[in-house]
This record gives sequence, C-alpha cells and structure tokens, in this order.
Amino acid sequence: MRDVVLSAVALAAVAACGGPDPKIGVDAQVADVPADVPIDAGPSWPFELPPGFPVPRLPAGQRLTAELAELGRHLFYDERLSGNGTQACASCHPQARAFADANVTPSGSTGEVLRRNAMSLTNVAFGPTQTWANFFLDTLEQQALVPMFGDNPIELGITGNEDVVLGRLRADPDYLARFAAAFPGEVDPLDFNHVVAAIVAFERRLISGRSRVDRYRQGELGALSASELRGEDLFFTERLECHHCHGGFNFTIAVDHAGLATPSTAFFNNGLYNVGGTGAYPLIDQGLYELTQLDTDRGRYKPPTLRNIAVTAPYMHDGSMTTLDEVVRFYERGGRLTPSGPNAGDGKLNPNKSPFVGGFTLTDQERADLIAFLEALTDDAFLTDPTLSDPFP
Repeated sequence: MRDVVLSAVALAAVAACGGPDPKIGVDAQVADVPADVPIDAGPSWPFELPPGFPVPRLPAGQRLTAELAELGRHLFYDERLSGNGTQACASCHPQARAFADANVTPSGSTGEVLRRNAMSLTNVAFGPTQTWANFFLDTLEQQALVPMFGDNPIELGITGNEDVVLGRLRADPDYLARFAAAFPGEVDPLDFNHVVAAIVAFERRLISGRSRVDRYRQGELGALSASELRGEDLFFTERLECHHCHGGFNFTIAVDHAGLATPSTAFFNNGLYNVGGTGAYPLIDQGLYELTQLDTDRGRYKPPTLRNIAVTAPYMHDGSMTTLDEVVRFYERGGRLTPSGPNAGDGKLNPNKSPFVGGFTLTDQERADLIAFLEALTDDAFLTDPTLSDPFP
C-alpha cells in the first residue's frame, strides 16, 4: 500500500511540473470529439442506467458489484476515514447538492482551505479525467488517493495516520462483515487498496439521468414548460454555442464510456481572467498550464457536466460566481471584466480563450428561458435517492 500512496503523492505533485504531452492542452475541436453513441454493446453494468445512457468504462482489472458499492457508500459517509476523525468524503460532496460543495472552496479535515471548488460527482463514472485540470488523473482510483493521502493540501489527512484509520474500521464488526462480503475468499480484506476500490465503486453508482429534460426526451411531453423548451432551443443554437462544450448525453464533451474507441478529453479557457492583459490567470491556480508549462494552457479547465447545475453553486473552478444569472451574463459578455485589484484585466480579450466563448446578446425573456432550461436539468430523484444517502443514523 505504501507504493500506491507514494504514486498518489507523485501524481498530485506533478501539477507543479512540466507535463509529457503538450497537445493535451489544445482546445478540443468538435470534429475531433467522438460521438457519444456506443460503437458496441459494451460490458454489462450491475446497476440500472437511465434510458439512452451508454455503459461506463471500467478500468482494466477493476470490478463492480452491489456489495462493493454498498461498502463504498458507508466509507464515503464515514468521518472515521479521516486522520483526525472529523471529515468524510461526503463533507465536501453532499447528496442534496448533487455531491458538490456549497463553499467557494472547501476546507480539509485540519482546516486547510483548498484552492479549487469541489466539483459535483454527478455522473463521475463518465469522466475521461478527474478534477478540474489534471490529465494524469484519468481514473477514479487514482483520484481517490489524492484527498485520502495528499498533504498539499491536507484533505482527509490519512498520511501518518494509516494505522489509526484502519484500526477504527477493524474495530467495527459491521465493516469486518462488509469487507468480507465485498472481497470473498480473502484472508484479510480490510486494507486501503480495498477501501479505495469500494469508494470508487460507490462513486460509479452516482449516475443522474432522470431530470425533467430527460423525461421530456423520453416522451413525457408535459415535463417541460414553454419557457424551458425555448431555453433548450437557445442552448443548442450556434448563436450561443453552449453545446460545443456542454453537449452530449452528459452535457459536457469531456466524456468517456465503454462504447468509445478513445476517451474524449477536453480543456477550455473561458475568459474568466486575463491578468494584466497577458492571458495569465491568478498565480494560485493557472489550470492546465501547471502540468504543461505552455502559455496557451493558462486558464484551461475541464468543462463540467451541467446536469444538476442549479444545485451546485458556486460556479467556476474557483467558485467565484454565485448564481446561474451571473454565469449566463458572463457568457453573454464573452469573458469577465475585473476592473481593479491584483487580477485586473478583461477576460473577453484573453488570447487563449476558446473561440466558442465569443459573447452574444439576450433579451430578458431569453435569459430567463435559458436559465429555466438549465434548472430543468435537476434530477430530484438523484438528490434524494436513499440508496445513495448517508447510511448512518
């Protein structure tokens, strides 16, 4: 397990170094993005998928069972998994917010404030990469190690407390039984490799596809209002160009599943900053540039899914926008103007900005319609599903 932990630390540390493939940072072009239509039936999946959804891709050698995912649900909500026993995965990813965080940026178990907003885990099983801007973290197994064992910043803070954390789990007869059921035939199944496997199995269950938009597309004609339907039409126009970054079944072109020949990896600069008019982003976080050291990669981040977007505020990688109205007006302008202060600059003029963020004009009614459509992407059943909820009293 020590080698696995050291690998996780290396993956996290590489964000401060040069990356091996500068081509990753180039804006994905629509023609280069594989269609999210399965090219074959793909493997079986032990849980029900929403109508029309492809089968997620499982990394080679990984398994997924109901027993494993249920064990992962318990671990995901258990504060005993942190070094000091005060924080769980769910502390920054509560179900009612589509497994996103209400804070601008979250704090770890020791109080250390993180620099990026906690992304929603909605449909995380379909992510070709994990987190905002790290193409090295291309599996949930790799990503899970960072909050568990990383120390810059400290999140769950297990490093240095490994024996304490495992001791807490071993002292619980329920966990002993659950690990034995999830890993049958193993003499001592309770270790960190299996903890990771269980948590990511639960995360792969976090699939959302039952919003009113989905129900309308499946034939429930009264599921959307006239305003929401007008908003949907606007969303898919070339005038607004939203769908170029947020298209497909998961409302993001950064997608992977078992039917794709290769994952569709994408990172974009949306003009949030343009410090000093140089294309720079605040030094605290410069996106993909931190891996590639290419100036053209400053401010490039993965486009997140828009599913459940109405409950995942605050928005952007730094949590700097609080409402959907603010977000829509930002894209209307084609970038954000920061008039003064250390980050002053006009994001609309950022030389690295995606050509899809050109700006547009909306009437008040059109803006309301677009926001109504985005709100209709909320999957209330997903937010309240008892099989995904906290299992502890």
